[in-house]
Formats: sequence, structure tokens, C-alpha cells
Amino acid sequence: MSTSPIQALQQQRLLLQLEYQTEKEAFRQQTEQMGMQRKVKRGDAWWPVKVTKSYYNSLNQLAVEVVRAADTDIEHNFEFGRPVVFFTVDDGSAVIKYFRHTATVSYVDGDRMVITVPDNTSIIDLQNAERLGVQLSFDETSYRLMMEALDRAIKGKGRLGYLRDLFYSHQKPETFVFSPLHFPYLNQTQEDAVNMVLRAKDVAIVHGPPGTGKTTTLVEAIRETLMRESQVLVCAQSNMAVDWISEKLVDRGINVLRIGNPTRVNDKMLSFTYERRFESHPDYPHLWAIRKAIRELRTHRKRGDEKYHQKLESLKSRATELEIRINNELFSEARVIASTLVGAANRLLDGQKFGTLFIDEAAQALEAACWIPMRRVTRVVLAGDHCQLPPTVKSIAALKAGLGKTLMERIVEMHPEAVTLLKIQYRMNEDIMRFSSDYFYHGEVESAPEVKYRSILDMDLPMTWIDTGAFADSVSDGSAVGTFKEEFVGESFGRINKAEAELTLLALQHYFNQISKQRLLDERIDVGIISPYRAQVQYLRRLLMKREFFKPFRRFISVNTVDGFQGQERDVIVISLVRSNDEGQIGFLRDLRRMNVAMTRARMKLIILGDKETMTRHPFYRQLWQYIQHLKD
Repeated sequence: MSTSPIQALQQQRLLLQLEYQTEKEAFRQQTEQMGMQRKVKRGDAWWPVKVTKSYYNSLNQLAVEVVRAADTDIEHNFEFGRPVVFFTVDDGSAVIKYFRHTATVSYVDGDRMVITVPDNTSIIDLQNAERLGVQLSFDETSYRLMMEALDRAIKGKGRLGYLRDLFYSHQKPETFVFSPLHFPYLNQTQEDAVNMVLRAKDVAIVHGPPGTGKTTTLVEAIRETLMRESQVLVCAQSNMAVDWISEKLVDRGINVLRIGNPTRVNDKMLSFTYERRFESHPDYPHLWAIRKAIRELRTHRKRGDEKYHQKLESLKSRATELEIRINNELFSEARVIASTLVGAANRLLDGQKFGTLFIDEAAQALEAACWIPMRRVTRVVLAGDHCQLPPTVKSIAALKAGLGKTLMERIVEMHPEAVTLLKIQYRMNEDIMRFSSDYFYHGEVESAPEVKYRSILDMDLPMTWIDTGAFADSVSDGSAVGTFKEEFVGESFGRINKAEAELTLLALQHYFNQISKQRLLDERIDVGIISPYRAQVQYLRRLLMKREFFKPFRRFISVNTVDGFQGQERDVIVISLVRSNDEGQIGFLRDLRRMNVAMTRARMKLIILGDKETMTRHPFYRQLWQYIQHLKD
């Protein structure tokens, strides 16, 4: 029995509700039971912090700047738009006391963070607080906006209702007919994708496997669309993805207005943010003076001043008038409005309509989030790769019932005719790419001739798998690196394999010696060390800092989780798989899309470390092991 589009979306809403409750409960438990040091180590809290200044920002919000005083080497999860809450820790009892108001991250730059707080916050209390800290709070807003978007889609009439029914049925999407345009700097599949986007009246999908130039193609499609439309809306799931596409558009001379603050705070990125543009508008000083007058009038209100309300209303209406004028100018100049999917609900966009919505990294977004900007547009173009990282879903039940299925996956299934696969990759040596292409993309992805045989050393094997199990056998007297079994640290902190971490760095050191120190430095050969487990990542980082050998190369080596390497590439990638147990349990390494991302970050050399016995009980890893053995022959 097939369900109607409306029933399917109602089901989505129930699953989202379930996810909301799961996450809220997990957050409550974490807040109540987890020690502050653990939260700091996980990157969910800064403690202690110092309030360095407070001021009203250009959007007339009260902002507080804080600096973290300790643990500055820990990567954190704070970014624009995330809700936070201040707290103090009692010296004697270690009891945590939370401040009442929820605040919001405006931007983070290194160890400095700007946070907007409600107007009635007592800045004095924050400044005088002993042992002050700030931690991530539960994100109610995103869930509320996703629920509202689903409700709108369920009730949707007109264009929104049409798109909803189209995405959930086999009815053919409509297209324009014209002869293909040629773009000399794109390859054939990229050119096909741009033409398909231009022909689509309803929907088009650009499926970009690793290294195939998805962003290049998307930027071209946006440029060409702007020849036909005055303005487009460009969204992505994460702030980082929005920054990335915005930067590429700006490089092509397109006027981008970025709603929200970028993750990398540099002048180039800030220059196209709404906040910075608003501040640099010629009318802004006048507006600032009026706002200041309003604040002073409120602070020094005299008893019995009959004209108080009249004065206040008059100032407020002048301020509103100026704000509207500045806004209209900023929006009418911009060709691209860019924001996260959730950010598209910003009141600045109220009443705005667009011909086309481009969603980048669409395979990483929950379907509900995609419906947030959809109400403002006529047609939608999704770009991404559903064979790479999926959206994060915490509730196992919701995941099993299909919450993790993205809108992009749904449309790929329902409307294969609306999909173009980019087939030429410009990143990896052929041998590294071939396994991924065969397993995930029906063997359709090919290497560009200029990268096909790229390598660092002559006669080098592009892929190697070091079986830690073999080492464990050879050092069973316990004299060498130690046992290669995984350990479990902390109830939600994941797994660690210390001996494997040591061996990972030894393997890298051995490879570095083969290349030679001079060449590594001259050619700035860069390396990514990836582990799916955060505990292993942090352990590897600490080891790396201690090793004298790596000191000259540290700036070329980054250690991170798979998610942390999304969208990036390195000359050499080393993967520590961690799992090693007698039961053959591999946990979330069963999500093969993660492994696809990890392996395809490498340009010239991929070194995998893992226990063959544990890993190859799974057919994917067995095939991978056989493939790598075959390369040796």
C-alpha cells in the first residue's frame, strides 16, 4: 500500500518528534551527570572563561565577548547560531549553577567568542561571576523550525504543494527545451549537469562523487541561472559548507549576501556577511545614534514625563524606517542570498521570493530542514553525494524507521531522470579511486589523465593495509607496542586502541623516512590522520605533539574524525580503524559511507591500520582487503 505525500510527511514529523525527545533527554542526562572536565574535553564547554567586553552589535543585540583561559588546544563545537548557556562552578562543592537565559553564539575566532544575550541580562553578574564557563545548550529552535516547515509542506497549496506531490510520486518533473550550452572549462559530465539544471522547471540533482568538481559545477550553474534570474537562494546544512560555496561565488565576482556569520573569521569571509554590510552602510551611523538615544531615554526615564511615550515611539519609528531602507538596499544589490537551511527562516527573509533554491551538501541534511527554504522558491537544485556522510540521527528507532533518508535520496529513487552523475575525478591516484568507484558508483567514475598515476615515490603502492593483528601475534610476549585490542573509554566517549595509535605514527614515520625530510618540507606534502573515534583522534593528537620526529612537519599534519575531513583532501591519508575484538564487532564502521569519505580524501597514498580478523568478517572490508592484496601482485 503506497502512502500519500501528506502521510509520508506526517510520518516524518512523528520521527522528528522522536529524535527531538531522544536528543533532549540525552542532553538533560549529559548536563546532569557529566563532569565539567568531560564536557570541556568533548568540546561542548569552555571553562573557565573571562568576559572581556560587552556592547550592542550592528543588529542592535547585546553582545558579550569571552575568552577561554584553559584547554585552548581542544577543538570545540561552538559555531554561529548555536544556543549556549553560562554557568558558574562553586569552588568548594563543585556544584554547577546555570544562568537563566539562553544566549546565542555570534562568532568564534580561535579562543575568543562573541555571544549575543537577551537585553535583560545583567552584564555585571557575568563579569563578577567566579569560575564562569559557557556550554552548548539544547537546540530547541532548529527542531521548531523543522516542525513548522513540515507542517507548511503538509498543508501546502500552490507551488509548495506541487513540489511536495512531485517529490513523493513518479510524476515526471517538467523541463524546458533548448539546445545545450558549451562551457570550455568544464568536462562533459559537468557541462551536462549545468545544462540539466538550466532546463529543470521543478528539480535537478547534481550527484558529485569525491573529487569530481561538484562545487565548480554548482558555481557555474548558479552563474548561468543568474543570467536568467535576478537573485537566487543558496543553502547548505552546515555553516562551513555555506562559507565554502559563498567564497567560490565571491571569487567569480558575484555579489553574495551571507545571512549569519562564517566559521572562519577573516576579512574576506566577513566582508560579505549581512552584519558587516549593514555596519558599513552610509546610513548606519545615523541609525546607531537613534538607537543610542532610545537606550538613554529608557535608562533616564523621569517620573511623570508625559511626553516619554511620544518621544520613544517617534525615535522607534525613525529607527525602523532606516533599518528597512538599509535592508532593502542590501537585498536589492545582492545576487545570491546564502544561509544554512535553518538560517533561511531568518526574519530578514520574510516576504522574499526566489526563482531557484540551490542546496549544497544536500545528502547531509534531514529532509525536514530542506523544507525550510523551499516555501520561498519555484524550483530546487540539490547537489551532494548520498554515498558520503549521512545526516546525524541520534534516535536509533527514528533512524530505523527512515528519518535518516534524505530528500536527495528520495528524489534520486523517484526521479532518476533528474540526476546527473559527475564522472571524472581530479583528486586521486587511479588505484585509490577504483575501489570506491566500483563499490559505490557502479564503476562509472573515471580518473582524469593528469591524476591517474600520481604518487610520491616511484613504484609506490598507492594503498596499503597494515594488519595490526599480525603485529599482535608477533609481539605476544608483550615486549613491543602492547596489546592491539580496543578499549572503551567513558560511557559516551567512544573507543580507543593505544597500540594501534602508536603503530599509526610509526608507519607514518617510516613513510616519511622513505620520502626524506627535505622533500617533505620543500614540497609541503600534507597528511591527514583519520579515525572514526573521537577518543582515538585526541589520543593521536597528544602522541603527535610528544614525538620529536614530527616537530618540523606538524603544520602539514592534521588529525581528525571522518566528519572533520568532510570536503577536504591530503597528499597522504592514514586511517586508524581502532576496532579489534574477538566477536568481530565493528559498530558504526558498518556505515560504509563514512569509510568512503575517509578513503577518498587521499591524493597519492592511503595507509589503513586495522585488525584484519575483526574487520574482514564484514563483506565490504573483506573486499577492500582483497583489493589491496591484489594491488601488490
